[in-house]
Amino acid sequence: MLSAIKVEKTQKPRPRPDQNNLGFGQYFSDHMFVMDYTEGKGWHDPRIIPYSPITLDPSAMVFHYGQAIFEGLKAYKTKDGRILLFRPEKNMERVNSTNDRMCIPQIDTGLAVEAIKAVVEVDQDWVPQAEGTSLYIRPFIIATDPFLGVRPSLTYKFMIILSPVGAYYPEGINPVKIYVEPTYVRTVKGGVGYAKTSGNYAASLKAQVEAKQKGYTQVLWLDGVDRKYIEEVGTMNVFFKINGEVVTPSLEGSILPGITRDSTIALLKHWGVPITERKIDIQELYDAHAKGTLDEAFGTGTAAVISPIGELNWGGRIIQINDGRIGELSARIYNAITGIQSGEAEDIFGWTMEVR
Repeated sequence: MLSAIKVEKTQKPRPRPDQNNLGFGQYFSDHMFVMDYTEGKGWHDPRIIPYSPITLDPSAMVFHYGQAIFEGLKAYKTKDGRILLFRPEKNMERVNSTNDRMCIPQIDTGLAVEAIKAVVEVDQDWVPQAEGTSLYIRPFIIATDPFLGVRPSLTYKFMIILSPVGAYYPEGINPVKIYVEPTYVRTVKGGVGYAKTSGNYAASLKAQVEAKQKGYTQVLWLDGVDRKYIEEVGTMNVFFKINGEVVTPSLEGSILPGITRDSTIALLKHWGVPITERKIDIQELYDAHAKGTLDEAFGTGTAAVISPIGELNWGGRIIQINDGRIGELSARIYNAITGIQSGEAEDIFGWTMEVR
């Protein structure tokens, strides 16, 4: 695969940002990976080229019918100079799950992982080394047919871009404030809630904007039918420690099967911490808080890894969790995952993959 990828190096390297002030998703590296799909020919012409604008016909189907998917993962630089990826094959498996739902052709997962490794290796100097930083990797696929009619596209582009990043939330590892969404619905079973398709995130923006105006970092979505069962935060899966047991919403087709979620569950089982995947009524959380048994709440995701939840607002009923401080278990999970990602801790699960 690597030998099949054509590489065109940039003649105009982009300015490097300050590693201590990266923010998230603001800067982009020198190169990007591109591969095309044509019906009857399949995926073809894999190449790494200078990061640059792309040209599409105004009638390209992605603009009109939203046939687009994306993924997110990271590369980390170890103290001894190695570059590690964290479970990239799981992201590519999820790409194909999303592709299936969005009528986009399947992509060879091994080929896609090699493409990630190749473009990261070309831009290896963009992997930041400051504490808490990483190189965010954004693979995505868009429909490119110039056609106005509702059907799956016959042509696509698979692309990978890279962005050096710091903490996703301004709070970093400190607890965030979450607003429980009372009006809007994200998705229902049978929809595309489990898929990482662009339209899911466009549909969530209105609620996110309104939550931010109220002083909250993110939205916690409830189910779209009964409007009482917890689903996920806009950018994270969620976990709650109640009376010593960790519970998280079960995967029933309406929430994203997160890779960090899966890693967290594996860690908890390895440590012997009780963990249950099931439906969770929002009222159950408030009842547990009233009883003093809601010990911790936290979100999991590639961008933030672990984000403790310090406050919930449900219909004006505000509760503080663990006195607004990071919990012992949340911190332990964060340290374990980031330790493996950075090469500082033993990778007993075989989760990391070396780029070079």
